[in-house]
Order: sequence, then structure tokens, then C-alpha cells
Amino acid sequence: MCLGIVLSISLTLAAQTEDKTVTLLFTNDVESAYLPIPAFWLDDLDMIGGIAEMTTLINEIRESEPNTFLFDSGDIFTGSLAKLTDGALAFELMISMGYDAMAIGNHEFEFGTEILAWQKNRSPFPVLAANMFYKGTDHPFAPPHAVLERGGIRIGVIGIMGQDAVSAIIPSYIAALDVTVPADAVRRSVAELRDDVDLIVLLTHQGKTAPMQTDAESDPRLQRDIDADIALAGAVDGIDVLFAGHADAGTPEPVVHPRTGTLIMQTYGQATHLGFLQLVLDPTTGEIKSHDGKLIPVDASRLKPDPLIVAKLDKYRAAYPELLEKAGRTEARMNRRYIEESDVGNLFADIFRETTGADIGFIHSGSLRKDLPAGDVTLADILDTYPFVDDLMVLAMTGAQIERALIQSLTFERGILQVSGIEVVYDVSRPERERLVSMARGGRPIASTDTLTVALGSFLGEGGDLYDSFPEATALRTLGKVADNVIKYFASQDIVRVPARGRQTSVTP
Repeated sequence: MCLGIVLSISLTLAAQTEDKTVTLLFTNDVESAYLPIPAFWLDDLDMIGGIAEMTTLINEIRESEPNTFLFDSGDIFTGSLAKLTDGALAFELMISMGYDAMAIGNHEFEFGTEILAWQKNRSPFPVLAANMFYKGTDHPFAPPHAVLERGGIRIGVIGIMGQDAVSAIIPSYIAALDVTVPADAVRRSVAELRDDVDLIVLLTHQGKTAPMQTDAESDPRLQRDIDADIALAGAVDGIDVLFAGHADAGTPEPVVHPRTGTLIMQTYGQATHLGFLQLVLDPTTGEIKSHDGKLIPVDASRLKPDPLIVAKLDKYRAAYPELLEKAGRTEARMNRRYIEESDVGNLFADIFRETTGADIGFIHSGSLRKDLPAGDVTLADILDTYPFVDDLMVLAMTGAQIERALIQSLTFERGILQVSGIEVVYDVSRPERERLVSMARGGRPIASTDTLTVALGSFLGEGGDLYDSFPEATALRTLGKVADNVIKYFASQDIVRVPARGRQTSVTP
């Protein structure tokens, strides 16, 4: 045997006995949060986030770490540019960033099933949903799983959506699909993949809906758990890694399932952190020998924006110059809060009531996606604050139906209803569904037999976010898209004032 052949065999055997290292990067709930924001809740950063800045961070890691893969766990749509492009921009950015796979989130249905079905064809990477089928059939809406290979490492990746996320979609926008039990779908995909790959990565979009509040990361009252993901990791054997979305429940380090050993992680969403998980694999058994996981803040002051992403964003913005047109002017900045009365919430509820002439205005906190700036407000500011395409509608509701809606609101499961034309008193020391103390209009108690007109978005009107009393009410009329009505209101005002507070009073001892 010649020396060259001996040397080749020796090198091959040595390579087969060396540990394999794989680096997994992940995001979730980016939700078109493309620009850095002030990190007012953090002491060590001035500005955080930005999709171009995150891309630079991703590329730095790719240059320094071996066998790097990039995943997303859903919610890439929302915001003004997503709306105007039917979600095409989100996929275009992910193509440029080099994503390897994603799971479908509830926000991908903001424009309906047909638009998502079309736009996901734009993607060269797999867009996964193992438990979504066209209604009444076993025909999948999207691929359940895919196999990726890099540096001799093969990864089987699976995507699923949970039932909580389904309930955060306008019911008519997902009516064409059945979303089945996640564990059954995952179990089937794991059985298909396990013998052919080194790792199985599950991308989930489930758990409790995230609180949309800019500084939610620092507010302990708003912290969501990852119990649904822990339960799923324990229900199905063979999942090595689970990257979660929907709850924005940041995990500073991996949570290890005590029985299956599955590594579970999630970021805080909105592109403020990049998830990082590095694994060392045993070359003989393929088992994970060690892991190092963390959330890396996207330090916008340090990271230079990636020029390719900047150019792509500029191109799309230039195609819609009206986004930068002045829509109106506010007297001061207005912020969102998730489980408290807020300036933005009060303003939108007032606009609903004033525009329609209804007795009461309601808007759910989760639909308000951005704070409003002080001074000049652009069309983009309004569309980013309320990026959805549902209609403003008016219902005739009994006092009993209104009471049920407020009882649901005060569980804080989906944030508090922001209100106009009604005074609410509540006590959070009571059990969840007993917190409502009183409801009144102009100081007069609302009786269960009273009939009042209520203005709200059709997402709530169809029973979205668990509000089951609204679909039981009598629909009176619709007045076009919510965002269009808000834009008209801003245009009609010399200056938009900060609404008065004190509509919802806590009397907790």
C-alpha cells in the first residue's frame, strides 16, 4: 500500500473520531421590527435591535463558528411594509440573511390563507407546518419537515403551530385550514427523520400569546412561561433542540427537559436578541456531549448595519413614498401598556367611538404594536401601530355581554381591553374571573339588560383573542378598515391630544 493511501486513510479515521461542532442561531417574533429602538429599560445599551444590525451579528458568527444554521420560529409579518407588500418584504429579507428554515406563526395569516400560500413560494428555504391541513382533508398546507446538511452534519427540522396561536388569528382568515394536535404531528415527523439525521430541531409557535409592550422584557408581570414547549418536549422522544416562538419568553440559557434532555430556548422577539446555541456532538454515538446557549443582545451602537439589508429596505421604502407623508401631529409621545390603561389604547378606543357614534369603544392591547411619537406622525407610524386589515364595526350588545367581555379582559390572558365611554373598576386580588367590581357610563351602572352600541375591530367582533361574547352580539354596520379610520381622524385634527386617564381603576387593597 502506498504512503499516500495510508495517509488518506489515517486522516479519514482521525476525522471520524473528532468531535463535531454545530452552531444554531435562531429568531422568533421579529414582526417587521426592522429598526433599532431606544433600550430605555436596559442599563448597558443605548439602542437595541434592527434587522440590518442583526444581520451583521449573524455574519460575524458565521465567520467565526463552524457549521452555522439559522432558524426562525414564526411571526415574520406585520407592520406597514408587510401590509403593502402582502408580506413579500419579510421573505426577501430572510433570503438575504440566509435563513435555513422557519415555522409558520399566527401573524403570517394577517392577510389571509391564500396570500400566505402564495408568498411562501417566494422562499428558497422550507416554510414548515407539520400540523396544518386544508380543512377536512389530510392535504398539508406546508411541508411538515425538511432535512438540511452542512459540513457533514444533517439536521431534521420540523415546524408546528399551537392552538393558542390559532386563536390569535382572525377566525375567517384561517377558516380554510385545520390545525391539529402538535404532539401527534411532531411524533410522526420524528419517526420519519430520526434514523437519517444527526440532530432533530423542532420550531414551535405556541404557548401563551406575547404581551405587546416595548419594555415587556423588564416587567415581571408580563413574563410568559414556556410550559407548552416543556410539555411537548416531554411528550415526544427524539427531539434534540426546540426553538420556540409566540410567547416572547426569553431564555437566557437553555432549559433542559428533565426526562428527554431536549434543549429549549426562545428570544424576547422583535429582533432585539439573537438566539445562540452551540453543540458538541460525539463522533461515534452522535449524542450531544456539551452545549452552550445564550441570547445575544443586538447592540445597535456597535454593529454596523449590513449594506445589503439596508439597500433592500431602502428599495421597498422608495416604492411606497406615501409612508413618510405626515398624517398628523401629537402633543406628546403615547406609549402602549399590556395590562394597564394606556395612552395609545385610550386614543384608539376614543377614535372608534367618535368615528362611529357608538356608546362604547373597545380595542385589545395586543393589536397595538408600536408607541406613537411626539410631534409629527407619519402614515407609517399609524400603520405600524395598527398593522392589521380588519374592519371597524359596530355591535349592539347587552350589558351582560359587555360584562363577559370585561371579565375576560381582566384575566389579562390577552392583555386588558382598552376602553372609551365606560368606567371600569376592578380588583386584581380576586380570582381571575371575579375581578370586575363595577362598570358604568357617566357614573350610571350598566345593567345586564341594557343595550348599548359598541365599536371595535372585526378581529374582536369575530371572537378573536378568546372574546366569545362579541360574536353573539348583533352586528349593525362596518365602516371600512380600522387603520383607514384612524388615518382620517389624524388628518381631521390640528393636534391629537393625549386622552384623559382614569377609565379603568384598580381598587386592590
